Amino acid sequence: MASPHQAPSARPGPSGPPPLVRRLAAVNRHLVVLVPAAMVLGLAAGAAADLSALRSVVLPLTVLMVYPMMVGFRPRQALARSDGRAIGLAMALNLLVLPAIAWMLARAFFGGDPGLFVGMVLAGLFPTSGMTISWTGFAGGNVRAAVKTTVIALVVASLLAPVYLLALAGRVVEVDPWGVAGTVLAVVAVPMAAGSLTRAGVGARWGEDGLRRVMPVFPALSTLGVLGIVFVAMALKASMIIERPGLLVRIAVPIVLFYAVNYLVAIVLGRRFLSRGDAIAVVYATVMRNLSIALGIAMTSFGAEAALVLAVAFVVQVQSAAGSVHLTDRFFGPAPVPVAVPA
Repeated sequence: MASPHQAPSARPGPSGPPPLVRRLAAVNRHLVVLVPAAMVLGLAAGAAADLSALRSVVLPLTVLMVYPMMVGFRPRQALARSDGRAIGLAMALNLLVLPAIAWMLARAFFGGDPGLFVGMVLAGLFPTSGMTISWTGFAGGNVRAAVKTTVIALVVASLLAPVYLLALAGRVVEVDPWGVAGTVLAVVAVPMAAGSLTRAGVGARWGEDGLRRVMPVFPALSTLGVLGIVFVAMALKASMIIERPGLLVRIAVPIVLFYAVNYLVAIVLGRRFLSRGDAIAVVYATVMRNLSIALGIAMTSFGAEAALVLAVAFVVQVQSAAGSVHLTDRFFGPAPVPVAVPA
């Protein structure tokens, strides 16, 4: 019998992920198909009926997108001083080079269309997501550097977003920096606090092992929010897309150019200045934009037209990451073979 002074141990979690967790976790494996499917379904639904009432679900869907990814967000992971060169290069690209490229593409392609212009700018503002860590791991890169860059980039980009939007898009579309700051607070800081409480609660209830078992469900819930927002954005602008059938192609061209330049710059600089693992981490820490947060801000502050750009970016981002991971050895050479040490 345990001593009355002994601290109660955390209740053990289930021996494996529950069936619902496994089914939800499988959602992310089909993201390549699900995002285009949500776009098609939203377009068809919006063409068939007036779905303007869906604007009321934008904020709940935004929270559903962002909150789950914050459950695994640990600010302390960014405090260690290792991996400085990789993190420094990724942050320079994320905070200086890529916002400038997005702005130049917005001017070149959407100068006369404010909604699309601000959508393109938003695509360049929010770097890294949970998928940064996943794709870095798939490609055999430095996951530790990817985790640190994700944490630092999210915090810094959230603080700078109102200033960047005012500077880069303020002449084309009305930007209320305090309103944007309030939106960032609502879609980043509040979910971050809720995610921290969730992580602490699950850990206290089931311990770290239980937390690890249920963690796969959270990225899947975020994906469901993404699919919902993409559906709503397409449904709300269905009539405009039907009247302008070339609109999605017009949007896709600068988006593809943005990602192509992103890959090119990250690969060339990574090969020149970093080790193989660090270079891979920099590629996915810059290419995998945090489109969930950008999409939430687009829908709540700038409207569905800006969100269309980010919906297309989701398709390009996921498809390009799935393809590039198979080309890792071509970009950076084969992974070094461990040398066996004689007994």
